[in-house]
Amino acid sequence: MTVVSLPVAGAPRPALRLAPHAVAVPALSSHVRPAMVLAERETRELLDLAARYDVGDGGRFSAGPAGIQVWSGPFDGENGAHGSAVHLGSVDWSYDTPVRHYATIYRAMVTAAGVAAGETTTTILAAVLGLADIAMDGARVQMPAPPPRDPFRRAG
Repeated sequence: MTVVSLPVAGAPRPALRLAPHAVAVPALSSHVRPAMVLAERETRELLDLAARYDVGDGGRFSAGPAGIQVWSGPFDGENGAHGSAVHLGSVDWSYDTPVRHYATIYRAMVTAAGVAAGETTTTILAAVLGLADIAMDGARVQMPAPPPRDPFRRAG
């Protein structure tokens, strides 16, 4: 939520302020190299399990098109607000890359609150992948190349 004030003629211009917790500021960030590609079955399973353990339903994950956030616990605030839950970090991906329903994980990040709670980029990545029992070992990261993008598929 962005708070915007309209200026009055002759009055000083008000500052644009973001609501608290509107933007996660990374304290630690690691790029996953090479990027980790999850096949369609794995991606769907991960999204389904993240939804099952969603912060709004008593869990600690929040999934979206850009990745999965890890929180300290469920949202317990008024009207579904985060309340005492603290954003610890996230795993960021490109969805539908390299092909439809695949996800390419390119970064794990930890917030300052996550660092204070003892989290690292590895523990955040392990927590997210652990939802679907996906291993983080070197063999997994070095998986064979995914199918090539269809050159005749329309963008968008």
